Amino acid sequence: MNNMKVLFSLFFSLFSLFLFSQDVAILKYKGGGDWYSNPTALPNLVKYCNDNIDTNINESIQTVEAGSIDVFQFPFLHMTGHGNVFFSDDDAENLRNYLISGGFLHIDDNYGMEPYITRELKKVFPNNELIEIPKDHKIFSSAFEFPNGLPKIHEHDGKAPQAFGIFQDNRLVLLFTLESDLGDGWEDQEVHNDPEDVREKALKMGANILKYAFEN
Repeated sequence: MNNMKVLFSLFFSLFSLFLFSQDVAILKYKGGGDWYSNPTALPNLVKYCNDNIDTNINESIQTVEAGSIDVFQFPFLHMTGHGNVFFSDDDAENLRNYLISGGFLHIDDNYGMEPYITRELKKVFPNNELIEIPKDHKIFSSAFEFPNGLPKIHEHDGKAPQAFGIFQDNRLVLLFTLESDLGDGWEDQEVHNDPEDVREKALKMGANILKYAFEN
């Protein structure tokens, strides 16, 4: 028990060192899924935020593994992909400690990720369920107003977009965006040929997520 207290204290101290850092990273995971998809997405979102909502986020995007203590250097982690996800017990414990210590994880389903990530999140938070985030939550208005909640960016299965979350002590620590595909909307325009207004919606919602994550 004492060892666990010492370990948690170490993690908390490490995270506190970077509490005011504005660095973000892509989360690399096991399982064979394409964690590296949408390579231009996060850089474009960061630049958009720096240009439009007065953030000062490092535009050099890092990659960090789920089981690495380096996750504590980043107040915000972004995760995406289409396929399988696997968290080892060490990965799950590391991510849990990161999130309850003040970190934030945004998982954007790039199509086909849902069954795998929902299974693996039970390892991270065995006693917590993903719950749908109400449309009046401040993540939908932190920088730009989205009164109808998460915007629809790509067709996928034609279902309404949904935003799910995991809360710890009333703080949203994890956001899972489904049937929206924000990351595709953040990518360079020529990648998906999305109309400018669609890309703008995606970037504005992304700005809301980053602003919320840094301020809560």
